[in-house]
Amino acid sequence: MAERMAFSPVPYTRRRRAVKFMLPLLGLVVIWQLVVVIFDVNPRIFPDVPTVLRAGWGTIADGSLLGHVTASLWRVTVGTVLAILLAVPLGILMGVSRGVSSFLSPLFRFFAVLAGIAWIPIATLWFGYGFGAITFVIFNAVFFVVAYNTLLGVSTIPMPIRHAAASLGTSRWQLLKEVLVPGALPNIVTGIRTGMGFAWRGLIAAEMIATNTGLGYMLFLARDFYRTEVIVFAMIIIGIIWLVLDRLLLAPLERATVERWGMVQRS
Repeated sequence: MAERMAFSPVPYTRRRRAVKFMLPLLGLVVIWQLVVVIFDVNPRIFPDVPTVLRAGWGTIADGSLLGHVTASLWRVTVGTVLAILLAVPLGILMGVSRGVSSFLSPLFRFFAVLAGIAWIPIATLWFGYGFGAITFVIFNAVFFVVAYNTLLGVSTIPMPIRHAAASLGTSRWQLLKEVLVPGALPNIVTGIRTGMGFAWRGLIAAEMIATNTGLGYMLFLARDFYRTEVIVFAMIIIGIIWLVLDRLLLAPLERATVERWGMVQRS
């Protein structure tokens, strides 16, 4: 039994997936270095890999990278949580009330295209430069996506199931807790994953304008001093953080939710 567990194929499969995921990224780094060296690219236009690594180590050593990353993650967490807390109940209300849905759907379609970075100018006027404006931008990036996906999730629950629950004496609270929320949860989690992608991009854009900390500000400041190597390093960090969040948190959460409450069976 112990030998079977020791040679279980599951860790090997995970390692294979990790290697397959990393290979394209490593290939991109190799191509980047080759192009810069072969064509003798000016470092101010685009630096080589060692220069970027040295610049990155400098930001780690002086503690500035940790401060920027912490500020960005805190803002995106607060804005996302606030959006979810308001979007999910509203989406459920729209899903169970045709009148509310008919009234709010045109507004949602209108504001959906404005969600995110389009709110930056007015956010700075309302909240000033800093935490409030950036949180508001993130909130808008997540809110409409999550609310709409919650509405879709509730709407796809067949009416016979709702009627069957009601005929068994289910109260409104039980119907909400045991039928509507579990049935809509796969869509809700998908909306959160999609909304956080929009929020991450909106965060970086807002930090370039509305604050003096964060990864977006790190990019903007490096541009003013013509430090292309810091710009490239910050871009890499932004991408890595999103990959980690998506691959290790959001994607497993979405998969587990669909397997638990959706139409997909665990293999």
